[in-house]
Amino acid sequence: MALFFFLIFGFCTGPGLLESPPKVRLVGGPHHCEGRVEVERNGEWGTVCDDGWNMNDVEVVCRELGCGAAKGTPSGNLYKPLADEKQKIFIREVNCNGMEDELIKCGWLEDVYDCSHSEDAGAICEIPETVRLVGGPGRCKGRLEVKHQEQWGTVCKTGWNLSAAKVVCRQLGCGKATLIKRCCNKDTQGQGLIWLSNVSCSGREGYLQYCLSGLEGSNNCTHDEDTWVECEDPFKLRLVNGDTSCSGRLEVLHKGIWGSVCDDGWGTKEEQVVCQQLGCGKPIFVPAKARRKFVPGDGRIWLDDVHCKGQEQSLEQCQHRSWGYHDCNHKEDVVVFCLEE
Repeated sequence: MALFFFLIFGFCTGPGLLESPPKVRLVGGPHHCEGRVEVERNGEWGTVCDDGWNMNDVEVVCRELGCGAAKGTPSGNLYKPLADEKQKIFIREVNCNGMEDELIKCGWLEDVYDCSHSEDAGAICEIPETVRLVGGPGRCKGRLEVKHQEQWGTVCKTGWNLSAAKVVCRQLGCGKATLIKRCCNKDTQGQGLIWLSNVSCSGREGYLQYCLSGLEGSNNCTHDEDTWVECEDPFKLRLVNGDTSCSGRLEVLHKGIWGSVCDDGWGTKEEQVVCQQLGCGKPIFVPAKARRKFVPGDGRIWLDDVHCKGQEQSLEQCQHRSWGYHDCNHKEDVVVFCLEE
């Protein structure tokens, strides 16, 4: 019987089950355990006023998200892009004792009338390591291992597919999943526990613990069936030759080489994603004449026909042609201007 599996978060939401994703999230930070605090209500996400916000409250947020110890209560205003002025502020005067396992179990007030987004609450938690790739040429390639009950164990290849690999690559902050295979030779196969088998993901989950799995440790696998996953290196981008780091010709890093992006199909939604990923403000319109001084670039043209919805956290999550495939020249290089905040 397929059950939600739970790695190691130091707490339980039930008898060994994780029933649903948390109703709280941290936005705009360098990882999922730091950022501006947002809570969900009726399918809508809103912020939290920092009136009364303290380390007890952060402790609960960290626990609910499966992160480590609470480390700080920064202003949510530090995390870019800032909350949209139309986004609601749902609660204030949060009052946790620090022992609750969910923020919803704490006290708070909903009559938010004297708070602005400059007073949004933030949280910093330690990052727990619950998934890793080992034995490969870098942290984004190797034998898949998960942590459960303070012990690392492997994952059986039975039922494993590219959708599950996508979740692992995303959780590790790597690029796209490129390869899954049965592992391993005697030199690279695991030892000890085999924690998971029959893992089933849609590919949209943020973390592997939200996928379905067989019971931890209950399988008939051997280490000859350990799972091997390969992801592209972390997706990096930059704007070059501008007056600031928030304006210039767009370049992306692939296989250790920086290259440009062709402007076929490029528009406002794509620019929104770039500005957000760089921690800059919203994209601003600049006439074509002003953009010409940033092109042409030289070297590789890595991406073409990029299409975003505008809500992606990274340009890597947008649709695009395969790396290096294009029908462009450098006169068509993308130039982006973001409004610094």
